[in-house]
Amino acid sequence: MNKITGIIAEFNPFHKGHEYLLNQIEGIKIVAMSGNWMQRGEPAIFDKWTRAQMALACGADLVVELPVTVSVQAADFFASGAVAILKNLGITDLAFGSESAIDYNEIADIYEKRGEEMESYIQSLADQLSYPEKTQKMWQHFTGIEFDGNTPNHVLALAYAKAAAGKQINLQAIKRVGKFHSLELTEGFASATALRQELFSLTERQNLLTEQTNQSVSNKSMLTDLSAIKNHVPSAILAAYASPKTNWAAYFPLLQYKIRVDEHLENIFQVNQELSVRLKKAVKFAKNFDELVEQVYTKRYTKARVRRLLTYILLNTPKQFDLPEQIHVLGFSKTGQEILAQNRGKIISKIGQNPWDNLTQKADEIYQLGNVQFEEQNFGRKPIRSSIR
Repeated sequence: MNKITGIIAEFNPFHKGHEYLLNQIEGIKIVAMSGNWMQRGEPAIFDKWTRAQMALACGADLVVELPVTVSVQAADFFASGAVAILKNLGITDLAFGSESAIDYNEIADIYEKRGEEMESYIQSLADQLSYPEKTQKMWQHFTGIEFDGNTPNHVLALAYAKAAAGKQINLQAIKRVGKFHSLELTEGFASATALRQELFSLTERQNLLTEQTNQSVSNKSMLTDLSAIKNHVPSAILAAYASPKTNWAAYFPLLQYKIRVDEHLENIFQVNQELSVRLKKAVKFAKNFDELVEQVYTKRYTKARVRRLLTYILLNTPKQFDLPEQIHVLGFSKTGQEILAQNRGKIISKIGQNPWDNLTQKADEIYQLGNVQFEEQNFGRKPIRSSIR
């Protein structure tokens, strides 16, 4: 049987670290990628089609989309939803980056054998602990794993091991190199956070220049200004970095409005009465998205959880929802097309009159409000065909 490796990713944005990960993998490479909204509760800097194109240009064979109700979730639920999609496409392996060198297959075996006991242990822990804290205590108790607070990819890798337990998926951890969490554009691999920071700093400088000269800045001139990041981005996709972009600043007025006028925020997914009250109070004083998060989060409600809650509010995510049965394809290579042929009944490749997934469709419509240059994200869009492989 051919080796088919799954990769779960956001590519927000795609950079040399992601290229390195893809290059370490043999066989067919299927990427389950977040759409236009990210796991930690933020809009993607580039839209899903642009990021899928980046992945295909750098070695991916097939890119499929995670529905928004999978992509904007805490680690365990994000991992379980993504692994389920990849398993449905027939992967034999799952590859991911991690700061740790442990054998995640052993971790998956432990969870397969003792999963019920481990979940019961989580339920027994004090309510004032956040769910991530409870999960880390569970891993420490049953496996002896220690956490130093600076290993976010290791934490996510454990969620992948948990999701893959009992599914006959071989876990392949790729040791991460470089300062992946640094905010500085230093030598070697730069973090996605540092790249986003530089791109928005560049946008601010260009907007200032536009105001001063009363002339718009062309994509060509923007490419010239990308010199600070060109060493951290695969040359094949550098031009795509001039694509339309967005961040929370574009949506904050919409979020303020939604929180102020919605009298029943507790009807939104994972929003309870306590959080509703805190949000109603904080939104009167917060001047931007980050200030709102700072005023609402607590030890129990982490910043990541608050960012996701705010995303649910903006997207009007209901308490109850169903995941789509079909898998939406964003792009494929010649090799990836063979996988699609083997899974024809599971695939949706073009969205017509009916949405692939209602909640993802609405989330994409809201995402488009973040930049007037964004193109239609769903209706009529066909998968990207790559000629590389």
